[in-house]
Amino acid sequence: MSLFGAHLRRVRLMAFCALVFSCTVLPASTANWTARAHPARLVNGAPVLFQVQAPASLESLTGTWLGHQVPFSFDAATKTWFALAGISLETAPGTYALDLAGERPASPTKGALPKLSFSSKFTVFRGTYPRTEVKLTVEGKFTEPSPEQQQQIADSVKIKQEYLDRVTPDREWDGKFTAPADAAISDVFGSQRIFNGKAQRPHLGLDFRVPSGTPVAAMNAGTVLLARFLYFEGNCVVIDHGQGLLTLYFHLSEFKVKEGDAVKGGQVIGLSGGTGRATGPHLHVTVRWQGVSLDPARLLELPLP
Repeated sequence: MSLFGAHLRRVRLMAFCALVFSCTVLPASTANWTARAHPARLVNGAPVLFQVQAPASLESLTGTWLGHQVPFSFDAATKTWFALAGISLETAPGTYALDLAGERPASPTKGALPKLSFSSKFTVFRGTYPRTEVKLTVEGKFTEPSPEQQQQIADSVKIKQEYLDRVTPDREWDGKFTAPADAAISDVFGSQRIFNGKAQRPHLGLDFRVPSGTPVAAMNAGTVLLARFLYFEGNCVVIDHGQGLLTLYFHLSEFKVKEGDAVKGGQVIGLSGGTGRATGPHLHVTVRWQGVSLDPARLLELPLP
């Protein structure tokens, strides 16, 4: 055999050994996972639907995303795990990991099997939100409250702190979210608000231009968490859709549900109005996920299973 032939044989042998070694050291937990996000382009302030296919049968699947625990549900029709999560307005553009951990069913012969784990990275871009200043005039009690009104504000803040960050374990929402009213949009998520010449925080909801007395529908199935008057929000209904996802409906003139009621998507929960800090009759809707405010318009666009 020539010197060149012997060298070529050694090169081929080394390549074969490297291939065998790489195959043997690849952890089974990272093989054949697929993780996708909808929409494909993620932005801050937006909800996100994660869909995951695991390499083996799982009893349960959980994830960690931006410091939040994300429970997944299984869609038997597509054999895909799915979860609804979100990205806060304060999240800086960059690349972030979705860390997954799956519990496997016990084996009749081997007993408990080791967990499967996987990490997938997603890029978050800066969302485009309107910078136009919306100048509004409201009653003075909302910008310069008296001591008594300050106490009412503090009481409302305490109620919101107690209720609005709750995370119940079971998913109640089912399928696509729908608009709470068939009406034009008068103000969008992320716009700058100025009341009586004083700058406020960005608008963290979606406003529908509806006259007082318009029926307001639940955006999806859930349980009524709150149905009471709050200082700035007025008559307010909060629906818990499970797993930390809430929808909030402000400025109502009348309640059609009470706290603890189970509601279906599309069910009338109240009538629109102008209670609380409102310049006139309209419906304000807010979406919160585990304490993070998200753009309701983007939630309505998600193709949820």
